[in-house]
Parts: sequence; C-alpha cells; structure tokens
Amino acid sequence: MTARPLRSHQQQLAGVIEAIVTGETSARDILAAVTPGGGKSLLPVIAASRLVAAGVVDRICWVVPRDSLRLQAEEAFADPFWRDALRHGLSVRAADNTPDPSRGLSGYITTYQGIAAAPDLHLAEFRRHRTLLVVDEVHHLPALADIDPVTAAQSEEDEGQASAWSRAILPLLECARVRLLLSGTLERADGKGILWLPYRKGPKARTREVALDAEGWAVVGYSRAQALAERAVLPVTFGALDGEASWRDEDGNELGPHRISGFHPDETTRPALFTALRTGFAEALLREAFVAIRNLRARRRQARGLAPGEASRGLGKLLVVAPDQATARYYLAVVRQWVPASQAEIVAQLATSDTPRAHELLAAFRLMPEPSVLVTVAMAYEGLDAPEVAVVAALTHIRSRPWLEQMVARATRVDPNAGSYETQQALVFHPDDPLFSLFRRRMETEQGTMARRPKPRRGQSTLPDWLLDQLPAPKEGIVPLSSNALAMRFDRLAPGPELAMRRPEQEEVQGELLEVPSVVERRLRNRLGEMVAAQAVEDEASLAGPHRGVAGAGLYHRYNAALKRVTGDKARAAMTLAELEAAVGWLERNRLADHLHLLDDDPRYAWSARKRGEWKPPVGRPARLKPEVPPSCEIG
Repeated sequence: MTARPLRSHQQQLAGVIEAIVTGETSARDILAAVTPGGGKSLLPVIAASRLVAAGVVDRICWVVPRDSLRLQAEEAFADPFWRDALRHGLSVRAADNTPDPSRGLSGYITTYQGIAAAPDLHLAEFRRHRTLLVVDEVHHLPALADIDPVTAAQSEEDEGQASAWSRAILPLLECARVRLLLSGTLERADGKGILWLPYRKGPKARTREVALDAEGWAVVGYSRAQALAERAVLPVTFGALDGEASWRDEDGNELGPHRISGFHPDETTRPALFTALRTGFAEALLREAFVAIRNLRARRRQARGLAPGEASRGLGKLLVVAPDQATARYYLAVVRQWVPASQAEIVAQLATSDTPRAHELLAAFRLMPEPSVLVTVAMAYEGLDAPEVAVVAALTHIRSRPWLEQMVARATRVDPNAGSYETQQALVFHPDDPLFSLFRRRMETEQGTMARRPKPRRGQSTLPDWLLDQLPAPKEGIVPLSSNALAMRFDRLAPGPELAMRRPEQEEVQGELLEVPSVVERRLRNRLGEMVAAQAVEDEASLAGPHRGVAGAGLYHRYNAALKRVTGDKARAAMTLAELEAAVGWLERNRLADHLHLLDDDPRYAWSARKRGEWKPPVGRPARLKPEVPPSCEIG
C-alpha cells in the first residue's frame, strides 16, 4: 500500500509533537490554524500516535461541534493508508454519555453538547487517564469572562448555548496533559474572542488578534495560499448573479425594484437579499448551479464511457445552502422538477435538523454515488468531508467571513476519483450583493485572526461594513414580492495572505508594545486554573464510599468560587499582576477545601449542616463540604 505524503502543516505538527516527546519544548498547547479543506482531520492521528507510543498520554478525547462529524473522526483513525504510514494501531469510538466511553480503545469522540450534558463523566475520565484533548472547530467556543480580561470588561456577557459549552469544556482544558486546538478560522462571527486562545492588542481600535507567538504555545499554520501551492485544495471560481427585488415593508409600502448589487451596503441591501432568496431570483441562481453540475457530470460520464444513469464515484455533486428550513424544502421541490420523476427522490435529497435520517443522508452524500444533489441549511456547511462536491449554490443570507469560508470550502477538496488536479475546480454561485463582495476582499487581503468589540448602535446611524455583515437578515415586517436575475459574472479568487506570525503593519511599532506583563498575567491565570483543578482532583480522589466520583466539574466550580471569595470576590480575569501572584502564593500554602464555608451565604453552593455531616473526611485530612453542587454552577 502506497502511503500519501504528509502536507507541510502535518509535517510541522509531527515536529512539534516530537519536540514535546523529547523534552525540547515545554509547550503543551498547540493551535492548528488550517484553511478549510486543508486536511486537519489527520492532525489528531499524528499527535495521538506519537504521544501514546511515547507514554506522554494514555488516551485521546476528540471533541467535535456536531454529531454528524463523529463518524468522520472515527474514519481518520481507521484509514488504512495512515495506519500504515504512521505505524499506529490506535482506534477511537464515537461515544455517548455512558460510563467508560473508550471501552478498551485508545480514546473516544464526543460533542460539545455531550460534554455540557455530562461534565462529571468526562472530567472523571481525564482524572483517570493522562489525556490528549483535541477541540475541533474551537472558534465555536467564546471566551469566558472569568479567564479573559477583555470579555470580563464588557458590560454584558452572552450566556447562551455556546457559553455553556465553554464553561463545560474549560475544566477539561485545564486538566488535559496536552491540548490540540483545531480550526479553519480564528475569527468568530460575533467578533468575540475564542476560549483559551492567547490574544494581544490588534492593529485597529477596539480589536485584538490571536498572539501566534505567545509563550507556551506552538502554532501550526496552513493558509489557503500554501494549500493551493501544494495542490491540497482546489482554486475557487465565483459565479456572481445580479438581479432586482421588490418587497412590501412593515407599513405596507411597496418598495423596489432595487438592484441586489452595489459598491457599498445600504438600507436596501438586506431586504433585497432576503426577498431574492425566496422568489424568482433564487430559482434562477439555483438553475445556474444545477446546469453547471449537470454539464460537469455529463462531461465526466462521456470521458469514462459511462451509460446515462450508470452509477460511478467522482462525477461531481451539488450542495445547495438555503436560508431556512422552509425555503430549503422549496428548493428541493424545484430541483426535483428538473430531474426525471423516476430518479428525483434518489438524485436530490434534503438534510436539515428536522429531517428524518438526516445523518444517514449526509453519510450517503459523502460516501455513495447518489444522491448527487443535497439541499441543507447549516448541517453540511462546516466539517463535511465530501470531496465530490464541485458546485455550491450559496443561497444563504449569512455574510460573516468564518461562516462563508467554511461553506466555500465544501467545494475545494480534491476528489481522488475525479481525475487529475488540473481538471478540477470549485464553482460557487451566489447573489452579487456588496456584503458577499466584502467577504471576498477579506479572504484575498486579510488574515482571519481578529476579534472585535462591537460599538453600540445609535439610532439609525450608518454601521461600519465589518459590523453590518454580522447582522441577521430581516425576518419580520418584510413581505417578499418578486425578484429577477439580470447578469452573471465569473471571478477567480486570489490565493489570499499567508498566516504570518506578525501582521506587517505592526512591524514598525512592535518594539514599543512591551507585552511581558500580559504574558505573565496569562501564564498566572492558567496556573491558577491548573492549581484549582489539581486540588479538585486530589480531594475528589479522597472521597470514600458512595461519594467517590461524584464531585466532577461541580467540585471544580465550587473551588473556583471559594478562591474568588478568598481573593475579595475578584475573578482571575480582573486581577492585577500582583493579585495574581498573591493568589498563586496563597494556593501553594492553603487548601480550598478548608475555605468552603465562605460559600454558605451563596444559594448556588448552600446545603444543610446535616448533609455536611453525612460524609467523614479521611483521617489526617481537614473536614470538607460534601460535593453536591451541580456541574452547571457558574465559574466564580
């Protein structure tokens, strides 16, 4: 069996892992910023195979954002090519929240939701085994106010689902022996920072960027320019369709027709796009994409001498991304009208969160000759490894750069069954609106490493482009009336910037930005988290009888809250350098278990004296409170 060569970022990661094994580096945090489609799913296999063989870790826990990606993660470890090339015999399993998730294998794969639903179970696994933690698509996890100073300084903190994921995964990050964080983008659509990543002041006001050269971190970068040079991804051609749209506003006034295109976004941009995606314009764009994939498949059939209807891999497929589930069903009905009735339900399928057997349909789209057309909303936009996708119909209103980059990347994977690299290309059809044009310019000119603090909106004042493209599409008050397509233009996407360690515009002034204090603060905050987690692990292990193993994340959060009380109700993120040093010194001399009485007035951590007396501490250890606080308690 001929093994495939490692790409440059894969070789770079192998070198970092070897340095960890031999002790040449003290880094235990690895950030892999790999352009979508560049091949980051092999990185956990490379890391785990060497770290387990060297005895640095015992297990791997790979966390993915969605259940549909767990199968792909299992496949990465089972790939016979890489098992032979890397000489590894590791196997991992897609686990649910039942005891012993690894089941005798080398690790397990779970989801953000799975960890949030049972944090005790997963933290217990990290206590029992030295673990390599892989967090896939880490940009889904927002920074938390307790450990991130910028987030702590903001007036309001988003306590939604994503923040709940961050809170559940944070103890695992602090307990893991080695951490490998993967992402195809280092920006979040909402402009917030990303959990655990180190930041420094950005080149523009109210911005900060990932500190790619932070102390204690190893960064593996693989830009789209590098991937194109190594023929790891395909070049992208955009088919931009212009048109006009008319709608009725919330006051009943008929507006339009307005052009979809324009040099800059204005007050008609969003409603025109909203209308176009639900009326005649959408059918015209969908038709262009359908004809493109039909012609591509016909050419490849002819080249292979295949009969019409004969199944074969590598002919090319179409991915349709819709704005919502109702519109997705409408698009599916439209496409099926263009296919012979006897084939329609086989050729074109729908995969949305409310679709029965959606995961099976996604697997068939990835691994089988049919279906050749898949209509979805968000299930398949990120992480879907389907190299046969050659055409994407981008019928979505979302215009954030991270989201669109992931969507475009569904078509940039090289298909080994489609012939030579030179004969393949990615084709993306989209509305020719100024927000999409802005996204394209950013891909060609900017590194995606920024976090932004949005300015407050004031009345109806004009918003900056970078904020405008994050706003949701109008859903209330707009009644789409009609739209039509006008003209199509095609453009090839430029390779884009390299993932530089420093931005060029910072080189002249970098010497004045003395970051030693911030580096020390970040190190001390991480040290505090490790010390809290270590005491929680040690004290949980000393519990006897039925209480053993019940502390989990609840004990960690309770200890964190006790430390905050000891330090004057000040979170780590808000502490000065001197206060952080004092907190570390205090933790070196004291046990948090002896100070849990400070939480007695907090209803989140209160319980009766009778229940405290139910558990007796081991001989020689001070009495501690019985760990009964649920793992959902807030940190600090």
